[in-house]
Amino acid sequence: MQVKLAMDDVTIELGNNGVTLTIADNDGRHIGHLRIGQATVEWRKGKTRAGNGKKLQLAKLIEILERS
Repeated sequence: MQVKLAMDDVTIELGNNGVTLTIADNDGRHIGHLRIGQATVEWRKGKTRAGNGKKLQLAKLIEILERS
């Protein structure tokens, strides 16, 4: 599976480390991090360290989203 991030006519192909998004609420308070890799997605609530979050295979996430 390939993962690419498209931003204003720029396409970036993800390497082994993927990309990590910092998630905050509307008031700017930190909620957690969402790491998207080539094969897995990891949600790290709060200040959880990388590798200690909830992981899900990317194919499984797509399956779940398509069912809803």
